[in-house]
Amino acid sequence: MRGLIAILLFLLPAIVFEHTLYRSGTGGAISASDAKTTNSQPNPGPAARSQSAAGRIASVNDWPVWRGPSGNNIAIAGQNLPTQISKTENVLWKVRVPGEGHSSPILVGDRLFLATSEREDASQSVLCFDRNTGKQLWKTIVNRGGLPKIHKANTHASSTLAYNGESLFALFDNHERLQLVSLTTDGKILKQVSAGPFKPVKYQFGVGVSPLLYKSLVIVSLEYEQGELVAFDQKTLKRVWQADRKVNSYSSPIVATISGRDLLLITGSEQVDAYDPLTGKHLWKAPGTSAATCGTVAWEGDMIFASGGFPQSDTVGLRIKDNMPEVVWNHKERCYEQSLLAYNGYVYAVNEAGIAFCWRAKDGEQMWKTRLCGPTSASPIVADGVIYQIDERGKFVAFRSNPEKFEKVFEVQLGDSGFATPTICHGRMYCRVADQTDEGRVETLYCFGLPETSTSP
Repeated sequence: MRGLIAILLFLLPAIVFEHTLYRSGTGGAISASDAKTTNSQPNPGPAARSQSAAGRIASVNDWPVWRGPSGNNIAIAGQNLPTQISKTENVLWKVRVPGEGHSSPILVGDRLFLATSEREDASQSVLCFDRNTGKQLWKTIVNRGGLPKIHKANTHASSTLAYNGESLFALFDNHERLQLVSLTTDGKILKQVSAGPFKPVKYQFGVGVSPLLYKSLVIVSLEYEQGELVAFDQKTLKRVWQADRKVNSYSSPIVATISGRDLLLITGSEQVDAYDPLTGKHLWKAPGTSAATCGTVAWEGDMIFASGGFPQSDTVGLRIKDNMPEVVWNHKERCYEQSLLAYNGYVYAVNEAGIAFCWRAKDGEQMWKTRLCGPTSASPIVADGVIYQIDERGKFVAFRSNPEKFEKVFEVQLGDSGFATPTICHGRMYCRVADQTDEGRVETLYCFGLPETSTSP
């Protein structure tokens, strides 16, 4: 539920912080010298710069935030991923993930980061794994207790982490508020604040929004009956601006560069809204989507694409002209929790029932439609013209981004459950799935790739 839903939170101290660092199999602490992060700064392009902190992205090849460096779930060219995978085929490594969560992996240098929550002690944690081996390097518990009521399909660790070139940022729902935490890549907590009270009344479903990085800011959406959109300074976590968002919606915001202008885009309340990401000033709104949405806005060129939702079924294509939006097309299709994929002049969508669509971006003309999989919450991701989609029942499907016809590449059952959107970088694909066993729910993180083509950061 990667763009999922919202919970309750309010300020309550009484948070127990525990910071534990592990070497695999030893329990010994790792030192700062063991960290293998990189601060090289190739030009990541305008969309990536909007998502990073003033260009301090670790590497254009890394995947440091929700929806990647482009903000559109598009991997850089040249991944050379295998054309067939399974639980045993082209698996470079797999590792059991403690607890449960729907957060997608982010990757920086030789490290992979995830959020998780464990029922036994009602804890919420950040995990770090070695990208090359899958070995767990450390675990930092950032909260115990105070976990709210959530939807049965959600978890208490559904927000994807973010990295600005220096620090990690995590969001957790607890004690009737959203907890915003910054950490080092060695797992040391730097700062933690309440992003704001969060006490939804009508829909107590949980949280899945991810933190958004823009220049020196980390931006958080707290949407509920008394909600707001809030920007914090990345170093101090002090508030910089806030804007009212009193809506029952659950989407992660994104910054898109359109016609040379950076726009913070977010959906909900039957409209698409644009804000100035530096100041929080509301710039415009356009009709479309639904009352409640979970997906993140997609864009390409001067076009913006968004979908709902609940209770309406509506997918909309907007064109920006003279810095203002106009509705170009609509389809009565519902992509509630998952985001759309805009790629090479076409929009690819998988609705919540598992039906896949290809629409021409400029006018919405339907190119094809097909049954792809079962109920879906994760978002599609593309690499080298192949789109990858996992459904809620753990079926993983790949198909070509061909607007002329649907072409399946492979289909495989990876687990009993799949809610986290996969991540692709450095010639590898990372998938978080779960299985129901005699022990209960067991999560596994897979790393797929061809050994001879997987690259070092």
